[in-house]
Amino acid sequence: MRIGVLTGGGDCPGLNAVIRAVTKSLIQHGHGKGVEVLGILDGFEGLMGDAPRARPLVWDRVSGILHMGGTILGTSNSANPLKDEATLEQVRRNVRALGLDVVVAIGGDGTMSLAHGLQQIGLACVGVPKTIDNDIALCERSFGFDTAVATATDALRRVESTANSHHRVMIVETMGRHAGWLALESGIAGAADVILLPEIDYDLQTIVRRCRERERRQRYTIICIGEGAKPRGGEITVRERVADSPDPVRLGGVGHVLRQQLQPHLKSEVRTTVLGYVQRGGDPTPFDRVLATRFGHHAAQLVIAGQLDRMVTLQDGRIGSVEIARVANTQRKVPPDHDLITMARDIGVCLGD
Repeated sequence: MRIGVLTGGGDCPGLNAVIRAVTKSLIQHGHGKGVEVLGILDGFEGLMGDAPRARPLVWDRVSGILHMGGTILGTSNSANPLKDEATLEQVRRNVRALGLDVVVAIGGDGTMSLAHGLQQIGLACVGVPKTIDNDIALCERSFGFDTAVATATDALRRVESTANSHHRVMIVETMGRHAGWLALESGIAGAADVILLPEIDYDLQTIVRRCRERERRQRYTIICIGEGAKPRGGEITVRERVADSPDPVRLGGVGHVLRQQLQPHLKSEVRTTVLGYVQRGGDPTPFDRVLATRFGHHAAQLVIAGQLDRMVTLQDGRIGSVEIARVANTQRKVPPDHDLITMARDIGVCLGD
């Protein structure tokens, strides 16, 4: 049996921990049974060229990588194996050339959608949910999210000391795309006074009133805003569009837009910090190392049991799996009645509405 492992989409703390767990679990199970594990380089891109790009994953190669950020296999967030029939046929040839029986695809909702689409050429996949955005459907927590929350929380706490010293309004923009989990949890953990989410359109005057109240009392305000947030009746802020990508829209810059909107209404100076890719990088937290290892181990168990075309998931605190088809082309957003939303309101956090 020959199993491929690939990492798709943006990089994320904990990817190497999954690669390690998948590989070691399969090697351990398949000792003397002819089981081989191949690492496919640069995500689905490694299956799209004139020849496949892969390398054997053996025990020693995946040792010592548990704590490392990034991915030893490389990744791509623009490779689209479903782009056209010619690309799909090339992927089919490369899969046959490698002799793959199944691919463990580690990625977000985009990667799961592509993995689901590759069923049409007979490629069986097992998915492992990865995202700092925590927006994968039917999975209450994906690895990488805890690390990103820790990074954003630390940034908010550091910005607060400057805001307090200079009596400023400081805006910190997080990633998260169209889901507000990262802004919500880091905003709560970082004691933000205002938290703005993609799921709740903000009213500018509501934010102005909160900032003016704090100008009179504490003389500084911390605002945490998710990159997909938008004003009531307005549009999301698009940084750029990447042609031919499965997910061509790149968000970013709403923190600067909000600064321009707020400054004319306030005495305080308003500054914006966009955290950007620092949220993706660095070593995973212990929580993410453990969760990624659990996910990788369970993915290997699904392969061994022949339970294919499923994605590992965490629901009600337990590791399980769901059909990839149920996850493809959908996202998990923050419900308006979520207990964290209720709690934030009850402790006086302004959510912009």
